[in-house]
Amino acid sequence: MLKKLSLSPVIIAVILSFVLLLWLFSGDNYGAKNEAPEAQKLPQQQLALVETRWSDAQPYQATQVAQGQILPWRSVSIKSQQAGTVEAVLKQQGDAVKQGDKLLQLSNEGRSALLAQAKANLTLRNSELDSAKALGKAKFLSATELTRLQSEQAKAQAELITAELAISQRSPEAPFNGIVDRRHIEVGDLVQVGSELMQLVQIDQLKVTAQIAQQDIAALSVGQNVTLRLLDGRTLNGTLSFISYAADNATRSFYIEVTVNNPELLRIAGVSVTVEVQLGDIAAHRISPALLSLNASGQLGISAVNEQQQVKFYSVTLLSADNDGAWVSGLPQRVQIITQGAGFVQPGSTVRVAGAKP
Repeated sequence: MLKKLSLSPVIIAVILSFVLLLWLFSGDNYGAKNEAPEAQKLPQQQLALVETRWSDAQPYQATQVAQGQILPWRSVSIKSQQAGTVEAVLKQQGDAVKQGDKLLQLSNEGRSALLAQAKANLTLRNSELDSAKALGKAKFLSATELTRLQSEQAKAQAELITAELAISQRSPEAPFNGIVDRRHIEVGDLVQVGSELMQLVQIDQLKVTAQIAQQDIAALSVGQNVTLRLLDGRTLNGTLSFISYAADNATRSFYIEVTVNNPELLRIAGVSVTVEVQLGDIAAHRISPALLSLNASGQLGISAVNEQQQVKFYSVTLLSADNDGAWVSGLPQRVQIITQGAGFVQPGSTVRVAGAKP
C-alpha cells in the first residue's frame, strides 16, 4: 500500500504564488496583443492671463516743435557815407524815430562851397549849350562841337548831384520807423566813410526763425498758427509766414519764419524760443507712458487684444508727454489695451482677459 505524499505549508504557499504570477502574466500579455494601449493624456496648455482696459481716441491738437530765435523785424547798422567830425547827435539810445528823421550831423568840410560851385558850373554849361544850339541851327557850329558842349553839361549835372548828395549825407536819416538800439559815436568824434554810427531796430513786429527736419516739412503750410514759448514761461502767438523751398545742404532741414506782433515792445529780440506750429486736430489716445514698449525691430508701440483674443502690437507716434500721461497716434479709434501682462505675451498669441475696464 502506497504511502501518502505530505507537503509542508511553506511549499504549498510557494507553489500557489508561482501559479498566480503565471496567470497574471498570461492575462496582461493577451490583453497587450488584442487591445491598443490607451493614448497618453498630456496636460492642457494654460493660456496667459492679461488685464486690459478700453481706450477711445480723442481729438488732439497736433504740433510740430522746433527751437528758434526771435529777431527784430528790421535791424540796420547806420554807417557814415562821408568823412567828418560829429557836430551833433540828434537821437539817443532808446529814442523812437520815424522814417526820414535825422539822426546826427557831421561837419561841413567845404561841401557847401562845392555845391555852390557845381550849381554855378551847371548854369554856365546850360548857357553855353543854349547858345551852341542857336548857332547850330544857323549852320555856324559843327556837330562835333555841339556834342562836346552837351557832354560838358552832363558832367556839370553829375557834379551837382554829387555835391547835393554829400550835403544830405552829412545828416543820416532813419530808413524806417524804429528805435535807436545802439549809439557808437559822440560829439567831436572823427568818422570815416564806413564808420558805424548807430544801430536801428524795429520791434513792434518780430521775426522768429527756426529749422524743420525734412521728414516733417510736408505737414507745414504758410498761414498756420504758431505758439512761441519763452524760457521764462511766457507765450506769444504768431503766424507761419515763410517756408524755404530748398533744404540746407549741411543739415537737410528747411528754414522757416514766423511773424509775431509785439505792440508792447517787449524786450525779447535775440532770445531763444520754442516754436510750436499748430497742425490741426488728429485722433489720439491718452495713455500711461509705462504702457509703451519696443518690438523686435525697435519700433515704439502698444500691445493690445483684438476681437479674437489675440495679442497685437500697434506702432505709435509719441505726440507729447508730461507727468500725467502721454498722447500717442497710430491706434484704432477704439482699442483694448493690455495694462498688465504685456511683457509675458507675444504678438499673435491667444490670451485670457481678466477684465476689460471701461
